[in-house]
Amino acid sequence: MIKRGIQILLAVFFFAAGILHFQLDDAFARIVPPMLPFPVTIVWVTGVMELVFAAALIAKWRLPLTGMLLSAYLLAVLPANIYMAVAGIPLGDTALSPAALWTRVALQFPLIALVLWCTGAPPFRKSPDTDG
Repeated sequence: MIKRGIQILLAVFFFAAGILHFQLDDAFARIVPPMLPFPVTIVWVTGVMELVFAAALIAKWRLPLTGMLLSAYLLAVLPANIYMAVAGIPLGDTALSPAALWTRVALQFPLIALVLWCTGAPPFRKSPDTDG
């Protein structure tokens, strides 16, 4: 029951974040590292990915696979969060302290662990039932 509740909370979080990728695409594009081409397109694609992950979590679609893919996605966007911290880029219109920006980077790792745990993905997979 706890795992299912966390899956739903994560789905809401990723759904909201996915929508924001389209509403605030210019703000999100600022944190795409400059060596990557087409930052707005990257933001749109990652927004779609977050919406798909939210739907997969709600639908309980192959939860261990969803957890592994979502964790890989979170690792893939980590360079953007690091770039944001190094360059001191504000979160939208809100300037954050260096400590807050680096805390945001550090929180990526417990978030990945939480995703893996609540979806029953390796290394947390013990049985096909991921609802316990």
